[in-house]
Amino acid sequence: MSLTSKTSAIALAAAALMGSPVAVLAEGELNLYSSRHYDTDERLYSDFTDQTGITINRIEGKADELIARMEAEGVNSPADILLTVDTSRLERAKNAGVLQAIDSSVLEERIPANLQDSDNQWFGFSQRARIIFYDKADVTEPPMDYVALADPKYNGMVCHRSSSNVYSQTLLAAVIENHGEEAAKTWAQGVVDNFARPPEGGDTDQLRALVSGECDISISNTYYFARALRKDVDGVSSAVDQIGWVFPAQDAEGAHMNLSGGGVAANAPNRENAIKFMEYLASDQAQEYFSAGNDEFPVVPTVALSESVAQLGDYKADEVSLSAVAKNVPVAQRIFNEVGWE
Repeated sequence: MSLTSKTSAIALAAAALMGSPVAVLAEGELNLYSSRHYDTDERLYSDFTDQTGITINRIEGKADELIARMEAEGVNSPADILLTVDTSRLERAKNAGVLQAIDSSVLEERIPANLQDSDNQWFGFSQRARIIFYDKADVTEPPMDYVALADPKYNGMVCHRSSSNVYSQTLLAAVIENHGEEAAKTWAQGVVDNFARPPEGGDTDQLRALVSGECDISISNTYYFARALRKDVDGVSSAVDQIGWVFPAQDAEGAHMNLSGGGVAANAPNRENAIKFMEYLASDQAQEYFSAGNDEFPVVPTVALSESVAQLGDYKADEVSLSAVAKNVPVAQRIFNEVGWE
């Protein structure tokens, strides 16, 4: 963020907290609350400003903190847009009342229906497939779908993140949507029984665990591995030839997709600029940059993949409604607690 943008964002937030009226905000600006923490997103912001002349002021933080902040700021909030990662957080923002429905034919036409909120309060802009990785030296018959991760033959072989992680929650929420609550609980119990170690670390740590021999099978979002193909990632890139991968459930529902997206703030003072930015994120230029800059899959089907992402190969994606999946997250968390998934 430039010093001017950072100063402007802080001033806006201070004015809101002091109760200053939002009418003082200048035209030609956009106030963005973002929990995306990728330096490569700078290009998205600068290109939008170059094309439109609209200055982007940013406040960055963790998703839950930003949502709570928007709630506390209420009608005085300077926020125009919330950008975050994972469907569950987008749904959390919607349920908190900090987003609003918008009418945009551009977003409706370019973004597949299953990757947007049923009430048009949030839209997905990039995807990561959550797939199975394995040590090729030790696993000759890897699990071909998520259900198979619970097979007793993989006892003591599986690494995974904790149940408090949103990626874990959304994956189980998708299993609930696709297979039902009872089957999902049986699956979760089977995965717990197959753990090589207690859940810990992030997605890159799951890949490192394969390299180090802590476990033989893990799950990670694709962009962590694609990044290791494109540039040096400590503990992964030097051993990429050791790691195999499976896009799960290719004969059934397809690979679970994790979403990054955003919505227009409920009290957006620069609503029209916010909609322009959302539409820009669905443009070919921005969609290509999500792939090239952060190794993600575009949501617009006609946009080409970057080299690192294309190396992962073709696959079938689960086209389940992510809006419906997000509503299952509370049930998923209850199941995690019941089966002892830490």
